[in-house]
Amino acid sequence: MKRNVFMALLATASLTYACQQGANKGEAGETTSDSIEQTSFDAVIDGTDVKLYALQNDRLHVTLTNYGARLVSLHVKGKEGKETDVILGYDTADEFKQNASNYYGAIVGRYGNRIGNATFTLNGTTYELEKNNGENSLHGGTNGVYNKVWTVEQTSDTAITLAYTSPDGEAGYPGTVTMKVTYSLTDEGGLVIDYEGSTDKETVLNLTNHAYFNLNGEGDSTILDHELQIDADAITEVDAALIPTGKSLTVAGTAFDFRKPQTIGSRIDTDNEQLKVGKGYDHNFELVKGEGFRKVATVYAPKTGIEMQILTTEPGLQFYSGNFMTDSDPKGKGGKGYPFRSAFCLETQHFPDAPNQPSFSSTVLKPGEQYTSKTEYRFFVK
Repeated sequence: MKRNVFMALLATASLTYACQQGANKGEAGETTSDSIEQTSFDAVIDGTDVKLYALQNDRLHVTLTNYGARLVSLHVKGKEGKETDVILGYDTADEFKQNASNYYGAIVGRYGNRIGNATFTLNGTTYELEKNNGENSLHGGTNGVYNKVWTVEQTSDTAITLAYTSPDGEAGYPGTVTMKVTYSLTDEGGLVIDYEGSTDKETVLNLTNHAYFNLNGEGDSTILDHELQIDADAITEVDAALIPTGKSLTVAGTAFDFRKPQTIGSRIDTDNEQLKVGKGYDHNFELVKGEGFRKVATVYAPKTGIEMQILTTEPGLQFYSGNFMTDSDPKGKGGKGYPFRSAFCLETQHFPDAPNQPSFSSTVLKPGEQYTSKTEYRFFVK
């Protein structure tokens, strides 16, 4: 579909949706979080146009932007058919840029999660990465792909493909890496994210999406009432800097045992050394090995009746319970505050610091190979 045709459809879809929601504008032309204006994303970042795009079917309504290939809103039908935006974010592209290190809704990489001491060695060469998390590198450093404007390659009403080519040496990583991400909607209430990547030089690659969820609706004060289930028998132990020690810890008999549904808040303040380190949950759950694409986790919010299932091809799932969020954080959509533990992340991934941990599944990508990964967030109402 040609770009101008798609943008016209977007404007029509956005107007229709706003009317359905009864969204009201203030005197200054402000919009509620139920209807983010297309024009608020007409920005130029690093000399490239940033826009807002819409995907929609009978089950989901999604907006996203080419800045960081990020999700901006995700509206899901809950009890009595009420639409709820279940991800955190901002109303304008400029706000996303100003607060890029929050990673709201973005694709993160080249290496999602942490790399210890911001270095790794490959084929005898040690690569120095950008330090943006103490002495460590987090989510690709300050020049990660979350902070880049991607190219929109293909669009339809229910799918969009975005691409970015990261030059050799960007953020310290070797190889020119071409990556693509496709977001698509399914008739079963799923938002699918397909990742692809290739390189001209041996490198490491680990991409994921960093959406912050609250199934009560973004801007709700807590996620501690959500019921969570994760198919994992172990977590990856971390040190005081949240870098893996290389050791796995069984979840049995601990606050990390989500093999059966538990509310997030029921054990989060337990006297547990790993919880103290993360100030709550901020750990890689080592998923039970399965064949290919499979369901690995479920979250349910009794308040809205929304259930989210996570399916993936990845071996790990980073569960973060919003422990570093504060009342002083920049306001989000519609001026709403996003306080302590008002969102959670469930990021599908290879394990953190894998380039420095020989016992972890490899994240090395070689010329001629194709990096692929698939994750789906599938929504139901109960």
